[in-house]
Amino acid sequence: MALKKKEIEAFKKQLLEIRASYLHQFQETKEVVQEVEEPQGYSQHSADEGSDDFEKNLTLALSDAEQKVIYQIDRALEKIEEGTYGICDVTEKEIPIERLKAIPYATMTIQAQEETEKKRK
Repeated sequence: MALKKKEIEAFKKQLLEIRASYLHQFQETKEVVQEVEEPQGYSQHSADEGSDDFEKNLTLALSDAEQKVIYQIDRALEKIEEGTYGICDVTEKEIPIERLKAIPYATMTIQAQEETEKKRK
């Protein structure tokens, strides 16, 4: 059953809100990573430096994950403009509305997503 115009508009609004939130988080993450560390002097223990490096790597990994979600949101918004929102990019089958409610930026059915992830491994 194809999505109604009203449903698509609701998903579009939700996608734009999620996108704004992720962009805000991404910007904050970017600022944290770009902060110039002040010299710590001789009191800085090498274990503390390792902990700082770990935190920066974790922050970079999170920003990478955020970028991927933003890309998926952009693709979902593109599909709305194309008139193909709710249709799987791989199988061209309808994506169940329950999946879209859970993940509005889903562009594949669960089966297609699982197959895609298996191929990446």
